[in-house]
Amino acid sequence: MSDSLVDGRRFRLLNIIDDYNRESLWIEVDTSLPSLRVIRVLERLVELRGKPLRIRVDNGPEFVSDRLQVWCEERNIQLQFIQPGKPVQYTFIERNNGFLRRELLDTYLFFTLQEVRLMAEEWQQDYNGSRPHQALGFVPPLEYIIRFPFA
Repeated sequence: MSDSLVDGRRFRLLNIIDDYNRESLWIEVDTSLPSLRVIRVLERLVELRGKPLRIRVDNGPEFVSDRLQVWCEERNIQLQFIQPGKPVQYTFIERNNGFLRRELLDTYLFFTLQEVRLMAEEWQQDYNGSRPHQALGFVPPLEYIIRFPFA
């Protein structure tokens, strides 16, 4: 995702969710998010949460890079691309992005990247801990994972 600060400087957001419980795992915010930055975020997530079997991504330049492909192959993680122009193959993240866009990016004016980061973290905590999801039996992601660790 991308947006801009009040002064016109553009910034990007990398959103990572868990398809199983719809939990927002990470929101990375900066002016640029190249493949090495994506890999650094994924390494932190692997340390915190363990290695996923697969990662589903769109066809952005940060994802189609050889570096990310090699990183995934070295860790035996399947890198699964959606078909270009088919966001319906990516519905969980698209829905998450829509909420984030409407409830945060379109609602507030940001003066600094730090403001975006802090407010994105607050939004993420609310999304994970307070927002019930119909697909999860109307409980928030963090409650769902406690009830059904890997059903």
